[in-house]
Amino acid sequence: METASQLPFGEALRDTLGEPAPGPSLLESSPRSRVWRIELRGRPAVLKQLVEAPEADERYAREVAALRIAGRASGSPLVPALLGTDPAERVLVLEHLDHRRPAAGWIVDYATALARLHSTGGPEDAGSLPRWQGPSAADVSSFLALAATLGIPEGPGVRDELNALVDRLGRAEGTALLHGDPCPGNDLHTPDGVRFIDFEQASLGSGLMELAYLRVGFPTCWCVTRAAGPLLERAETAYRTAWHAETGTPLPDAGLADACAGWLIRGDALVQRAHRGSTDHLARLPHEDWEWGTATARQRLVHRLGVAAATADHGELRRLRVLAADLRRALLDRWPALRPVPTRRP
Repeated sequence: METASQLPFGEALRDTLGEPAPGPSLLESSPRSRVWRIELRGRPAVLKQLVEAPEADERYAREVAALRIAGRASGSPLVPALLGTDPAERVLVLEHLDHRRPAAGWIVDYATALARLHSTGGPEDAGSLPRWQGPSAADVSSFLALAATLGIPEGPGVRDELNALVDRLGRAEGTALLHGDPCPGNDLHTPDGVRFIDFEQASLGSGLMELAYLRVGFPTCWCVTRAAGPLLERAETAYRTAWHAETGTPLPDAGLADACAGWLIRGDALVQRAHRGSTDHLARLPHEDWEWGTATARQRLVHRLGVAAATADHGELRRLRVLAADLRRALLDRWPALRPVPTRRP
């Protein structure tokens, strides 16, 4: 166990927050950070340091900016209070929160909190966070190559339709505060409501890009879950209601199908963050399957294909709807033992 003197808790933090008590506890965290539970002036707190790694400074800046934007929320808090920072050491000191096991219908409260989180961003935040980045033309090519490998030929107009999708997603308007990885585990269900942590991938954009998580099964997350139809409808309604209450404007009906389709064609949404950008993961699927958290890559793709086949029902995605249904059928014909992704979070 580390002593308080070994913590990355510099003089500036000590001047502001006082001396940490002896006996800090190292907590579980991603390889990109080290996290401790500490005690300050008789109260628990959390100290997080982003370790030296590519883009560590950027991830630290994103997290600090997002916490400050989200801290403007009216009503109940949505994030832990930011007690102190040390940019030179990439250290944040945060309020400690008590997490309890989520209820069976947790996704409804989660959706409400997510909408409120998104609504804290605004035009005045431009420049403090990067814009959300969607899929690319390379993702389109990889997706269509996978379909061809599995015996589903590229139909007339499909590539143009998907390239138009990429263009629309790239131009999607919005200044919502996007978490970047709003996954089970990054949501703390406290006695005072849901709060979010770990904003290293935060950005600004359209909230629809993360509302889509509820349908496509949390595409950037180890913990894939699917909500039954009535529960999903309740959750999406809760999001729309909270968004309208916070912003005074209704959420556009158009765009959710695009967001779901965008997550479908991204091969990097089949692997954990450390492996993204390294290879064409869709090209791996015909030859290998791999586990990540609660589901395999093929399970994830089958689920997303089913969502796209059911959601892409407007004219701009009508060819994708057919392709998604055909490709899903081909996957299940080739690997009939594939099971649906789980309905319950661990």
